[in-house]
Amino acid sequence: MNKHEFRVGIEVGGTFTDLVASDGYQMKTAKVPSTPSKPDEGAMNAIRAAELDISQIKELIHGSTVATNAVLERKGGRVCLFVTKGIRDILLLQRHDRRSIYDLHYKKPEPIVARHDTYEIKERMSPDGSVVLDIDEDHAREQIKTALRDGRFDSAAICFLHSYTNSRHERLLKELIQQEFPSLPITCSCDVTREFREYERASTTTLAAYVQPVIAGYIKRFSASLAKQGFKGRFSIMQSNGGRMPAEAMAKNAISALFSGPAAGVVGAIRGLSSAGYDNLITLDMGGTSTDVSLVSGGESKLAPMTMIDGLPVKTPVIDIATVGAGGGSIAWKDDGGLMRVGPRSAGANPGPACYDRGGIEPTVTDAHLIRGTLQADSFLGGKMNVDVKLAQDTFTELSKFFGLPIEEIADNTIRLAEANIVRAIQQISTERGSDPRDFVLVPFGGAGPLHAARVAEDLSIERVVVPPNAGVLSASGLLLSDHIHYRTRTRRLTLKDENIDEVKKLIDDLENETADYLTSLNVEGEIEYDKVLEMRYVGQAFEVSVDIKNESINELTTARLSQLFASAHHQIFEFSKAEGDPVEIISFRIGAKVSPEVLFANETRPPSVNTPASRQVKMIERGKELTADLKERAELTSEAINGPVLIQDTNSTIFVPQEWKVSRDSKDNIILVKGN
Repeated sequence: MNKHEFRVGIEVGGTFTDLVASDGYQMKTAKVPSTPSKPDEGAMNAIRAAELDISQIKELIHGSTVATNAVLERKGGRVCLFVTKGIRDILLLQRHDRRSIYDLHYKKPEPIVARHDTYEIKERMSPDGSVVLDIDEDHAREQIKTALRDGRFDSAAICFLHSYTNSRHERLLKELIQQEFPSLPITCSCDVTREFREYERASTTTLAAYVQPVIAGYIKRFSASLAKQGFKGRFSIMQSNGGRMPAEAMAKNAISALFSGPAAGVVGAIRGLSSAGYDNLITLDMGGTSTDVSLVSGGESKLAPMTMIDGLPVKTPVIDIATVGAGGGSIAWKDDGGLMRVGPRSAGANPGPACYDRGGIEPTVTDAHLIRGTLQADSFLGGKMNVDVKLAQDTFTELSKFFGLPIEEIADNTIRLAEANIVRAIQQISTERGSDPRDFVLVPFGGAGPLHAARVAEDLSIERVVVPPNAGVLSASGLLLSDHIHYRTRTRRLTLKDENIDEVKKLIDDLENETADYLTSLNVEGEIEYDKVLEMRYVGQAFEVSVDIKNESINELTTARLSQLFASAHHQIFEFSKAEGDPVEIISFRIGAKVSPEVLFANETRPPSVNTPASRQVKMIERGKELTADLKERAELTSEAINGPVLIQDTNSTIFVPQEWKVSRDSKDNIILVKGN
């Protein structure tokens, strides 16, 4: 890369928009308030704050919450759904479980397509892909005209029974719609997810069609704005699976960008800490609205085959992330029983915490930190943002009176409750899935993560916390370090027998070729690596276990080896495996092709300071105790550990080191917190 040709990562969060840029010789960072109504404006503001010349940007990688917010706020396009005759109510019936079993007023999640916007087509496929009833083209044309003639819909979704095995009818209906309405965006389930379970597939397809107009419009506006200012580089969008894709491809497959921001943070942590020798990580990304946690084992994040948003299933590969409503803007409140709560409601970017003086009137976690002293008023955004401690104190007055406690103690309790919520989220992705958090290091980032990390680690008996450089904008760094990735999945139910092993190998080979061909069609060049996962279960089980076969030689794969890998994966989660010889079956195949980017930049290191200035001291209240803590800058730390309490100010985050902890800085500029004796 030539000097002054920048690669730029921009991550739009709920409260702040982060930017990291590098030309191979220098690195620039920026953090600016997000603009939720027009997220592309926040991105452009970040470019201006970093003083970048857009014409010198060679590549821009972007992650945002646009797709997520479109679903959560129900502001996507209006969708028309075509289904096989007889299953019109599939989105309403859903599953027969209850997500809140003690809630007497529980209601199933509301689908994003109403029943009266769902139209039945006479056709039927069998589970093996054979035609039971050929599609009635005349009837299909009538239904298309009935549904679409008045222009009410922004997009159409098609989800027929068993189309994951034979997509011919879906393809034909798409052609018929295009003949009448050539400009209407159409989403087929066979293009979104080729896996069984009809409700989950229908939900994913309709969500994809729902966010498609929003994402396509957003990408078009942002691209036009960039081009108007001289951008001629490559524009990519982050996906939920931890990889990126060219923007033109994402405009046609928006569902894969649903959780792009949290995924980028995990990638940034993995790539950033690999050179320091850390490969077993629990990431803690705490921003202004929420906290995202994920587990990384052996230097690789885990992919989940499905996730949920607003109670609706999304069956697409996504980095296994648990999210909890505990961010800097999370609001403290008392429930009907007189108990204190924190989150999930957030002040967000508008109006934001009360201390921002933008109209916020409710107490938040950020306000609580200012009151108790773990945040200093002159430290926000490196001192570039003014905050008002008095406004923060005023918001806690009502809670203080109700509980009969000083404001400082209520603020301290607010933070402790937020930390308890984070601990619970980490337990969900570790102990509940067979991993001991004590075997991992905790890696906090985001603007607020390093403030809470030590106490969260303590509650989980984790003895080491590693805070990477530029932790406040690590998600933006992850965008720059992400691979080009494309996944293909396919349901094919095969009993694990010797006579089926050749078909298993062929399916894997076919999916490898499909993923590689797709990347090639997008002009993505480079050496391709493959991720390979089989979804397997004992015959009779209802759900599958993911079995990683990435490191296995496919040509030498045997039923005995697959059985061994499955038994190990099953035992890790459920603490048991059946006797050898009990029948096992493969349900689905998931293959991903990835191409790694060019080297971003040499890992920035800052030599230990020689002339360390005298540190300030600040008063704080933490866990009910009044403390005097040293206030230091990151550059003041050396390899020699010092005892807490210490408050370390960085450009875009603050690190709190409690009294029982020690802190130092390693040769890679990571801040290391270790639980003392």
